Amino acid sequence: MKWLVGALIVLAIAIVLDLGLLAYAMYALLAMLLVSRSLARTWSENIVAVRECNKLTAGIGETVAVVVSIENQGPLPVAWVLFEDLLPRHALIYNPPHLGVHGRRVQLTMMKKGGRSTVMYQLACNRRGYFQIGPLVLETGDLFGLHRRYRVLSEPHFLLVYPEVIPLEGFELASRRPIGEVRISHRLFEDPTRIAGVRSYQSGDPLNRVHWKATARTGVLHSKVYEPSTIAGATLVLDFHQQSYQPQHEPYRSELAVTAVASMANAVYQLGQQVGLVTNARDASDRIRQEGWDYDLRTRDAARKVAAMRTTSERLAPVVVPTQRGPEQFMRVLEMLARVELTDGLTLPQLVAETSNRMPRDATVVVITSHVSDQTAIALGNLRRRGFSVTVFVSIYDEFEYADAAGKLLTEGLDVRQLVDRESITTMCRRFVLR
Repeated sequence: MKWLVGALIVLAIAIVLDLGLLAYAMYALLAMLLVSRSLARTWSENIVAVRECNKLTAGIGETVAVVVSIENQGPLPVAWVLFEDLLPRHALIYNPPHLGVHGRRVQLTMMKKGGRSTVMYQLACNRRGYFQIGPLVLETGDLFGLHRRYRVLSEPHFLLVYPEVIPLEGFELASRRPIGEVRISHRLFEDPTRIAGVRSYQSGDPLNRVHWKATARTGVLHSKVYEPSTIAGATLVLDFHQQSYQPQHEPYRSELAVTAVASMANAVYQLGQQVGLVTNARDASDRIRQEGWDYDLRTRDAARKVAAMRTTSERLAPVVVPTQRGPEQFMRVLEMLARVELTDGLTLPQLVAETSNRMPRDATVVVITSHVSDQTAIALGNLRRRGFSVTVFVSIYDEFEYADAAGKLLTEGLDVRQLVDRESITTMCRRFVLR
């Protein structure tokens, strides 16, 4: 645009001063500008692209192949065109990155009429997450560099990488209740809905304990014997507030917490018990920009910005997967854990206050956090005083920091355990919750 305005001004001066040679040069420059602008527009608008991924869900350690097919459907050859298949910045900045790229997702080429080109690369899934692959950003222009054109091609794909699940050596996080479905050896409570056998009547047995059929058959009073039981299961509460995780320990501590939650959810599911998830994290799917792309962009940075995932979210509502059982329940929890991201929304005390009414009392509340404030300890202590069985896992490596956090929780009468590293996940649920 600046070249066009400048050429028009010089042409006007040349006409006023009767400078024929200069006017002729400006006519030639203007013609070249118009032709180059027209060519750049034609080239960019006649190029189409289609992306294919061999899979859109993967586990950590797996590889995803991406192939982008590009075709020039215009009547003219394209002198040069630059393609870049976008990936989110947060997936590439760490070492190792969340997604390792093998191959070239940026390509500079020239395309003849009806010509085809292919961009091929592979993504190594090093960490869990929900990642946007694409769209493809195109840049082309005239041979003199006077005019450039940018476009966003092909709809993006979204890759879901599940968190790692580590087998646990025993899982005994159970909420001890008078009535339930899981047999236990501790006979403090008996379940009147589960008859273990019959014995002779003893003085003091209530009438509702008498087994009348056995009494009528034998002619001697007999009483029912009940099985002791507990209602088991867990509501997993994941604290994913930004202030709970120190930047120098990221992304290790937050990913360790997600791995611990996924491993516990798997253990509860394998036992056939109910499981649920409550977290103050941000759902990555809320940040995806799926519509409203501007295909007429003036700069490459604008094209990249428009096509990228959103970096902020105004969501303040907690993410809740209701506590229940079923064959699909574990996958619901796992998919949500794959998408969670750190946020500055609800703190852990606010999360507990917001969701406590939706937590079933017959399931153990298991809290995973990396920071324990006085407000957090009081909020979890109030949860215990309301009748919930609460266990807290504190993801802190330093023993002194853990002692300070555990002291606040023990004062509230809570069961506290330390989550040191990945190896400690295997044995973190071996000890029984109730002391």
